[in-house]
Parts: sequence; structure tokens; C-alpha cells
Amino acid sequence: MTTTATATKQFMTSDQLLEDWQGHRNLTRRVIESFPEKELFEFSVGGMRPFAKLATELISIAGPALKGIVEGNMEAYSEEAFNPKTKEEILNKWDEETEVINQYFGQITEERFQETFNLFGQYEFPVYQNILYFIDNEIHHRGQGYVYLRALNIEPPFFWERF
Repeated sequence: MTTTATATKQFMTSDQLLEDWQGHRNLTRRVIESFPEKELFEFSVGGMRPFAKLATELISIAGPALKGIVEGNMEAYSEEAFNPKTKEEILNKWDEETEVINQYFGQITEERFQETFNLFGQYEFPVYQNILYFIDNEIHHRGQGYVYLRALNIEPPFFWERF
């Protein structure tokens, strides 16, 4: 019996994953910008949270979680730590967290992506799955933002224009 080894090719590099994620973040930022100030903080559909609360959740997870992964810190995240009152505050914090993501993502080695990490002391998955969760969660909430904008008769940004 003969066995043949098959070389596996990498689907994407960590740099490509970060670029993809930052494309999503760029688009979500444009969704935030699309909201009128009042509606950003007050408008909701079907009992869902206003988009400012959704954006605050995203801000409170991604950067702090990557920092936690790099530093081995499993403390729970806190949405209450950031309590914006204006769209400008949200956008400024969004930009700050984008830099935090860039800083800490670059410190995760290819090998670490496969390591299990107990994110926030709650979710024990490989690092790459945690990062995909951050991206999936953002896409999910951005979709809610699209529904809100459409309900407000505001044309949302094209979902394919991420950069």
C-alpha cells in the first residue's frame, strides 16, 4: 500500500484577513456616518437596540479582545466603559480602535491563530475563530444598521464598497 502526502495551500494570509476585516470596519464606519445624530442614538426597529448601542458593542469587543489575546488576559469586556453622546465621539473611538486592532493583530503569529483562547473568560475557541466571530458580529450588526437606514428612507452605503 502506498500513501501520498498532499501539500495543503494556505487559503489566505493573516495580512489578507486583517485587510478584509478592515474593509468591513471601513464600511461599518460609513454606516455610522450615514445616520442622522438623533436617530443614531434613538431609532430602532422591533425592539432592537439603536445603532449607537450596536456600534458601542463593536468598539468594546474587537480592540480589547485582540489585546486580551496578545496579553493572555481573559477578563470580560465592558460596553459600559464607553458611553458616547455624539456621533463624532463614536467615529473618533472607532478610528482609535482601528489602530488598536492593527497594533495587536500584527502581534499574533501564524501559530497562535490555531491556539485555543478563552475569550473574555467565556468562549474557548481557537484564536482564528474568535477573530472570525468579531467580523461576523460586525456584519450582523451592520445589517441591522442597513435595516434602520432603509426604514428611515436613507440609502445605505453599497455593501460591496468596503475600501
